[in-house]
Amino acid sequence: MNNSYSDLVKQTFNFPQEGIDVVDGYLQFNGLDLKALINKYGTPLKLTYLPKIGMQINKAKAMFENAFKKHRYEGKYFYCYCTKSSHFSFVVEEALKHEIHLETSYAYDIEIIKKLYERKKINKDIHIICNGYKEKSYTRRIASLLNSGFQNVVPVLDNKDELKEYAKTVKVPFKLGIRVAAEEEPNFPFYTSRLGIRAKDILEFYVDRIEGYESKFQLKMLHIFLNKGIKDDIYYWSELNKIINLYCQLKKICPELDSINIGGGFPIKHSLGFEYDYQFMINEIVRNIKAACKKSKVPMPNIYTEFGSYTVGESMAHIYSVIGEKAQNDRETWYMIDSSFITTLPDTWGIGEKFLMLPINKWDEEYQRVVLGGITCDSHDYYDSEEHINEVFLPKKGDSPEPLYVGFFHTGAYQDQISGYGGIKHCLIPSPQHVIVGYDNKGKLTDWVYAKQQSAQSMLRILGYLK
Repeated sequence: MNNSYSDLVKQTFNFPQEGIDVVDGYLQFNGLDLKALINKYGTPLKLTYLPKIGMQINKAKAMFENAFKKHRYEGKYFYCYCTKSSHFSFVVEEALKHEIHLETSYAYDIEIIKKLYERKKINKDIHIICNGYKEKSYTRRIASLLNSGFQNVVPVLDNKDELKEYAKTVKVPFKLGIRVAAEEEPNFPFYTSRLGIRAKDILEFYVDRIEGYESKFQLKMLHIFLNKGIKDDIYYWSELNKIINLYCQLKKICPELDSINIGGGFPIKHSLGFEYDYQFMINEIVRNIKAACKKSKVPMPNIYTEFGSYTVGESMAHIYSVIGEKAQNDRETWYMIDSSFITTLPDTWGIGEKFLMLPINKWDEEYQRVVLGGITCDSHDYYDSEEHINEVFLPKKGDSPEPLYVGFFHTGAYQDQISGYGGIKHCLIPSPQHVIVGYDNKGKLTDWVYAKQQSAQSMLRILGYLK
């Protein structure tokens, strides 16, 4: 009987996989020597591998190009990055190297757009899709971009009254989008998304408030986003077809309308057992849009996407050391890590998210069922199941003095935004050191410290104990 952790993985999954391999007994992440990085920087460690961002963008672009060729699709494709998934300059600027556009969700995003322009990372031709429920601070910033010559800024109306703000503040002709309120999944406590305008109200709204004012603003885009993501099920296809049919109806009376924005929602790998046919889904999306347009005898729209998690999620890893082992009863063995799930991976306890979890070392040791525990005093600070199974298996610590290192991979989306980067954390657990790996100006792969582990002094200053 094969009892090593390596045997367990190879018996269960096809291994190695893209970006994940074991060389000389140690796990590698996109070819990176993780043990060398641990030796250099220690744990806990946040690691960002920048080249993965471009790899994801170019994959999606290639798949849409393939689908357009296959179906002889007549529109254009626009890849937008959803900034709220990770606002960091090193992420956004890396994504911009690959000829993409941007999506915003709050007023302060506009300040990022202005800084990117100042730093010559973008020009005024870039498409900026402005989503979200908008306060005046947001609409006024959008207006300032439009008035300064950003011709492809598209405010997506979340409600009917939003248009009034632009009519007052925008001094140049501009483009509009409308978010269509989607029906939520059956397991939601409410039926319709709080965001967007009801589909049945949009035709009347266009006739009453937009038609006839084309010299001031033009409806160019219909937008939809589904919390569930892009999945091959009845719910997704039903909601997508609603917006396609609405486009076909509107196009007949609104010749300016030329785009459908399907939002984000591509899943990323959170398990070695992950399977998702991206090309099939893109083919079907393109096919459905074309078929409806041909039937209605209207031109095919441009297609926009706003991929966030898909863009940046697989570029990051969190690495911890197992600092203690505890047997609390006859059935449970606890591995205590040198950080906290609540403070570093908040989705694990907030929404029960699972990430790709693997040991860095000790692959040849015998495995056992464990529960991973964080070091806060909160009872929810634990990780006890993987996406493909309701258990966690890891190698035994063995006799070697080297600690067991555990990595959580594909953690690059939303975790810092939700937990707060560098602020006050539960039990004053510090934010880990953050290391970035990327290519320098000479094309050499290098690593550097973006942020040191948070200090007690920085927290005391925030809390008012230091002046």
